[in-house]
Amino acid sequence: MSKSLTSWQQPEVILQALHKPSIAVVGMSSNELRASNFVGYYLMRNGYQVTPVNPREEAVYGLPCYPSLKDIPHAIDVVDVFRDPSAVPDIASEAVAIGAQYLWLQFGVISQEGVAIAEAGGLRCIVDKCIKIEHARYMGRMHWLGFNTDRISARREASESS
Repeated sequence: MSKSLTSWQQPEVILQALHKPSIAVVGMSSNELRASNFVGYYLMRNGYQVTPVNPREEAVYGLPCYPSLKDIPHAIDVVDVFRDPSAVPDIASEAVAIGAQYLWLQFGVISQEGVAIAEAGGLRCIVDKCIKIEHARYMGRMHWLGFNTDRISARREASESS
């Protein structure tokens, strides 16, 4: 990618996205061994309105599963993608069309073309980050335990003799 991934991993953008209530999980599976399944479940348990998107599923955790973003009958704030990077440009186009505010690409889902489409449509993008981990870091138990607060650190104090 011509742009550094860190430009799509800004803490303030991540926090803004995490404060949005409605998340479509594209590629969410009913298979409990899939990351999309336990991330979707975690988001539900933490108060988000999760909407599964997967044409191969009828329902996940009792929630109706939609074949595509454009089939969802309610507003979506964040589109969280668990798909091959080659699918991202089409997903980004749909995210723009439905008026989403954020496109979140999970670990390993990196598509410069998809990000360019999303940004051109006014979406903010988070790339190569896990929404579950970022929620835990900024708003969940990792945060409660002091991670990302500078209260717990692996940095050593400078010794006076050095």
